[in-house]
Amino acid sequence: MTVNQPEGDIAELRTRLRAFIDDEVIPAEPVLAKEDEVAHKTLGQLRSRAKELGLWALGHPADVGGGGVPFLDFVFLNEVIGRSEFGQLAVGSVSMQDTLMLHKHGTEEQKQRWIPPIVAGEFLPSVGLTEPDTAGSDPTLIETHAELDGDTWVINGHKWFTTGVADAGYCSVFARTEPDSTPRHSRISAIIVPTDTPGFEIVRSIPTMGHDPSDHYEVRLTDVRVPSANLLGERGKGFVVAQDRLGPGRIFHCMRWLGQAQRAFELMCERANTRYVHGSLLAEKGEIHRYIAESAAQIHAARLMTLDAARVMDAGEDARIQIGLVKFWGARMLHDVVDRAIQVHGALGLTSDTPLERMYRQARYARVYDGPDEVHRMSTARRLLRDPGAAPWL
Repeated sequence: MTVNQPEGDIAELRTRLRAFIDDEVIPAEPVLAKEDEVAHKTLGQLRSRAKELGLWALGHPADVGGGGVPFLDFVFLNEVIGRSEFGQLAVGSVSMQDTLMLHKHGTEEQKQRWIPPIVAGEFLPSVGLTEPDTAGSDPTLIETHAELDGDTWVINGHKWFTTGVADAGYCSVFARTEPDSTPRHSRISAIIVPTDTPGFEIVRSIPTMGHDPSDHYEVRLTDVRVPSANLLGERGKGFVVAQDRLGPGRIFHCMRWLGQAQRAFELMCERANTRYVHGSLLAEKGEIHRYIAESAAQIHAARLMTLDAARVMDAGEDARIQIGLVKFWGARMLHDVVDRAIQVHGALGLTSDTPLERMYRQARYARVYDGPDEVHRMSTARRLLRDPGAAPWL
């Protein structure tokens, strides 16, 4: 494989995937964005089409019905999937992080019960990590708690931004089970809670930046009782389970952001080459040249950083520094490129006649979810201060 491009079968698969995303998913975006019954039907048709084309669940393990594409190869595919906000849903990759988490930490019974329908797209998984009354960037503060009553976990707590839970078959709830344990990171466990369990209440869809309703939900758990066998991973090791989900997921996010940024870059160039103002095309203005060059540099730098993080993780090495760097750098890159594209489009960029205004909102989310920029900068800087030789260029 070359430094920054796939080869062989993955290159061919990426080409077919690009055609599906650009020719079928992107044209359907105006319908999908309405999030109504017609949108639901359209998404179902796209998912069937992806399965027909052999593009469904490509990164899921082959032994559970997925495409079995290796991690590093899938990063190249995820870049293409990210060209559309709805790409993940259309090709089934939206459940990949949770499938990998369950595949690694789940019992055989848990795997057999939950993974096949997830991979098939019968329902989504969801994760209950974030809480409204504690800082989501510090999971040691989680207040949701679970206690054993015989062979039953009794869970009480309050979660929010539990994404996709309305369409989920279960929620992996992270709860405090070892309140007196030291270190603090050993106090939390992950427990699988079917969403139809009594006491598991979806309170509301949380209105977020132009989305009302959104796919982010507030959830209350009141005396929710599930079997002790629903423990996911080891007791007190919930932080390990969460990191095994979040680490690869952050790389996937960064690659999807690249797909969004590349699409915004293409729209910006197209507008600059066709919009005439003040005696010449925008493409002839020096300030627009700066927008184009700086955007290209940021995208390329973020892409190489993301591929390097994926390479280190794929080799089984500690990739926390690489992931931390690209998480906050990639989020900033996405925001900057989309912002410039909107500026080049002028008033048109503020409307829903282009995808840019939705991209801009998604770019703002990117600086918060899976750890805010400030936390990634802080944790990465601390690691580098302890060991400057761990810098990724050394």
